[in-house]
Amino acid sequence: MCGIVGYSGKQQAAPLIIEGLKRLEYRGYDSAGVAVAASTAGAGSATALHCLKKTGRVANLEQAAAQAPLPPSTCGIGHTRWATHGGVTEANAHPHLSHDGRLALVHNGVIENCDSIKKFLLAQGCRFRSETDTEVLCNLIAYHYAKEAEPATTAAGGDGPSQRLLSAVRKTLRHVEGTYGIVALCVDAPEALVAARQGSPLILGVGEGENLIASDAAAIVSRTQKVVYLNDGELALVTPTSLHLSGLNAVALEPVFDEITWSINDAQRGDYAHFMEKEIFEQPAALENTMRGRFAADGSTTQFGGLNLSADELRQVDRLLLCACGTAWHACLVAKHLIERFAGLPVEVDYASEFRYRNAPLSPRTLCVVMSQSGETIDTLAALREAQRKGHRVLAITNVVGSTIAREADGGIYQHAGPEIGVASTKAFTSQLLVGAMLALHLARLRSLSFNDGADYVAALRAVPQLVRQALEQAPHIAQIAARYVQAADMLFLGRLALFPIALEGALKLKEISYIHAEGYPAAELKHGPIALISEACPSVFFVTRGELFSKVLSSMQEVKARRGKIIAICTTGLELPADLADEVIRIPDCHEAVLPIVATIPVQLLSYYMARELGCDVDKPRNLAKSVTVE
Repeated sequence: MCGIVGYSGKQQAAPLIIEGLKRLEYRGYDSAGVAVAASTAGAGSATALHCLKKTGRVANLEQAAAQAPLPPSTCGIGHTRWATHGGVTEANAHPHLSHDGRLALVHNGVIENCDSIKKFLLAQGCRFRSETDTEVLCNLIAYHYAKEAEPATTAAGGDGPSQRLLSAVRKTLRHVEGTYGIVALCVDAPEALVAARQGSPLILGVGEGENLIASDAAAIVSRTQKVVYLNDGELALVTPTSLHLSGLNAVALEPVFDEITWSINDAQRGDYAHFMEKEIFEQPAALENTMRGRFAADGSTTQFGGLNLSADELRQVDRLLLCACGTAWHACLVAKHLIERFAGLPVEVDYASEFRYRNAPLSPRTLCVVMSQSGETIDTLAALREAQRKGHRVLAITNVVGSTIAREADGGIYQHAGPEIGVASTKAFTSQLLVGAMLALHLARLRSLSFNDGADYVAALRAVPQLVRQALEQAPHIAQIAARYVQAADMLFLGRLALFPIALEGALKLKEISYIHAEGYPAAELKHGPIALISEACPSVFFVTRGELFSKVLSSMQEVKARRGKIIAICTTGLELPADLADEVIRIPDCHEAVLPIVATIPVQLLSYYMARELGCDVDKPRNLAKSVTVE
């Protein structure tokens, strides 16, 4: 979850690290800190580690650094924290120093056997200042560092002290159980950083006379677009002019260089009040990018270059398992409906966190699909590995090129929605819905869907960006509705079939950013319990569309009205509602059922956003949440 930045180069490290932490704050904003290796008394004096930490936002750290600047240094590490082990205090903030003051460490992940390691270190006379597993890990590295004999000769990849640090980190990690992305700094090697990962992402940025380390590309893209993605079990020794990779077995590895395909401008807020607002209004362009180049020449189906499955292999699939967490799980529910509806394939949707721990019976011809915006979600990654362990092919739908899930999957589809900074997902979610709809068409055309029906489906997909633009035109009207209902203590979101997952998503968005309690249900389930909540203080949001269930949804709305409940109806254009049934009406364009969930998502995103803004909530950084869940 947390954000990590490391720098070794020619520039002053602390300002660059703090700037990187500001770009990573969506990954954690309980506290932040920076540590540098520097001399305080001029040439010839001893180097020491200097650390500055503050609770709260990175702005607090930036202000403290302005008032009491750290000593000049061209090498350092920084961290913005989402608390796991230990409360939100300065003592628990990262970086952590070893008890002898010689090492500093930043860490993302959870060390599961930290209690036994701490017991061992206490017996060695080690002292602890915090409640964190990270300080335990830092002191274990310091223990092995102290035990390491100084190398008699300089080894490949660095001088003696840096090799000694690398060896100490490697020995430590052989004793560790759990997940980690770490960067270590030592007083004896003031230009070197040692990084390692297991289950938590780390990226190495390769610049001119400088190298960087981060948990997310957003922190380094302003300095370089040339990167190396660390794999699990890999360590990196980084200096201003060198980068050396190795495994836990000390065998040297060749780095694989990649390019970040977006620029720093894509990750800036511009004239919008919040990143979430910007990303809501970016959705037409994001959806166009998701579709680009993915329609067959005959205009009747979709095509994907990275599935790594032939048409014959896809026809042999007799069942799909979709795995995801949170918002992506809702997108999978919509994909299930469309794949079953158009391709006639049975689909199961599972929470990735549950799938990995239950013994799900899967037929040999089951195709597994995992979905994760970041491509680093720890539970989804574990589900992918579990499915592969049982011999199943796994496809991934993800937004981040080079992410762990993208690299480990057998094939997949990139969303190409662009970087999403707001913690509450918006454009990544509608992009996932679009990919799910496109995959449903692809599978359907390999089976029984006719050419004409396929062509109609493609036409509907191509129209999505313009339909979303029309839905966004309702923003001023929705803002007014939000102002009228902002004092609600509870809200219900109700839809049928493919719009039931959108009801779930609407409720989740409202909970995430406004802290108003909300629940999503199939509209027909109202009378099976939730109707007990209905009152004037509990508004209901209904999705109302044409079709065989129109009269059923109206019946549910009348049940709410009979109990004096307020109703916000999200209706397709041209659909007439009985007079005075709905207190508020939001119109969206009438469209093909395959793309209706995408268009219907826009009003609930806007409603949640404007209600949270009316309440003065920090929309981009909701309490207790972080963008990417990389710890279990």
